[in-house]
Amino acid sequence: MNREVKTTEDGSKTLFINEMNEGYHSSHGALQEAIHVFIKNGFNLKYNCGINILELGFGTGLNLMVTISDFLEKGSLFPVHYFALEKYPVLPKEITELNYASLFDFENAEKIYRKAHECEWSTETELLPNFFLTKFETDFFQLRNIPMPGIDLVYFDCFGARVQPDLWEKPLFERVAEKMNKEGLLTTYSSKGSVRRLLKELDFLVEKKPGPPGKREMTNAIKQ
Repeated sequence: MNREVKTTEDGSKTLFINEMNEGYHSSHGALQEAIHVFIKNGFNLKYNCGINILELGFGTGLNLMVTISDFLEKGSLFPVHYFALEKYPVLPKEITELNYASLFDFENAEKIYRKAHECEWSTETELLPNFFLTKFETDFFQLRNIPMPGIDLVYFDCFGARVQPDLWEKPLFERVAEKMNKEGLLTTYSSKGSVRRLLKELDFLVEKKPGPPGKREMTNAIKQ
């Protein structure tokens, strides 16, 4: 997979896959998109006690870093167990070029970011006190075979339906729903009507939310 590092409009960087003409984040701003979709409309709504998060997929690790930043700002009172799936891990040189640690002012940001990418797959790693990461190097459709506790919050951050339509169809959403606790929240940048209809079929309470810069709407869905 041929990827290059590009700078988005808010100054933060992303990876871009030339043969797919697809970026890992919005060209309008990688950082502001991650904060808007996954923190303001995700983590902030669920972090009032211990929480289990599932991310599809881990990618550059930006969603992890914005979560850690917010976790620390909130006082890191309750444990976070963060599970992430990724089939195509980023390379060490890409990690260096992305330079995400420079976007954050919390202590040891660079060390934590490196540790998140370099830690063993399928093994729980304590990145900092009360925050645990377990990564799985696998296809999303193997989710049923991966042991994990009930999930309270899902970061559904797959590539867009234009390039990977199968990731936005019922079989994957069924697998995700099976892993979620009742009242668990799924948040995604997508606002496709077909996605909202599928989630409603799977007994989610679906809400359209204002999207990040450059996108009119996004989706929150609560498992009933």
